[in-house]
Amino acid sequence: MSHQFDQTDMGILQLLQEDARLTHKELAHRLHKSVTPIHIRVRRLQEEGYIKRYAAILNQDKIGKSLTAFTQVQVKEHSQEGLLAFKEEIIKITEVMECYHMTGSFDFLLRIVIRDMKEYNDVLIDKLAKVKDIGHVESFFVISEIKHETAFSLHTKT
Repeated sequence: MSHQFDQTDMGILQLLQEDARLTHKELAHRLHKSVTPIHIRVRRLQEEGYIKRYAAILNQDKIGKSLTAFTQVQVKEHSQEGLLAFKEEIIKITEVMECYHMTGSFDFLLRIVIRDMKEYNDVLIDKLAKVKDIGHVESFFVISEIKHETAFSLHTKT
């Protein structure tokens, strides 16, 4: 049975993006609904994959990870095997927080979060350079973060 995604579902998702610790009772109160239907909807949103997971968003500076690099990687081998091998290796590098397969002159864009330039150099030499078939690598370092959102806008057309 398929369920129609509606305003209540969007309200739940919007509120949980702002604070994933909200209880079903708090969600119900804010959405002017009763607790049981909210509980059922949250569970359905999880089962249907709208909610991937819950996480705490940490302050990079407070945990000593104050340097962010956006690193573009061009691979030498563009075969299916070569691209899959790259993906399998890159996900093992814990400092790589995000990896995107891109169009354009570079094949992948990585967001690498580290303590400092020395740690970046260690990641580059000891980890990234060991990944098979890497060609050109170019990195850009964040001077200051202007905007960082984790919540999607869920406004609907009216």
